[in-house]
Amino acid sequence: MFPQVEHELHKRRRGRNLGLLVVLLAFVALVFGLSIVKITNGDQMEGFDHRPRSSMLPKDPNPPARNSGPVAAPGTPGAAALSQPKVEQ
Repeated sequence: MFPQVEHELHKRRRGRNLGLLVVLLAFVALVFGLSIVKITNGDQMEGFDHRPRSSMLPKDPNPPARNSGPVAAPGTPGAAALSQPKVEQ
């Protein structure tokens, strides 16, 4: 049986496919390398969880005194009890 002659179109298509393979492998290698670098430097990362980060807040020049007593949110029963004067018996 005679060997089949490959058409020029198939040769060009194979060349483009190999070029695309090289580009995709380079992209995968880049993403993998960036992921490895980010994971190994994980101590410098802080996750984004939609909450303020205390490390980003400025230092308070007049911090509140410690042991200043309990604090309750306004409108709660605990806040009403704390705001009423204590009756001595």
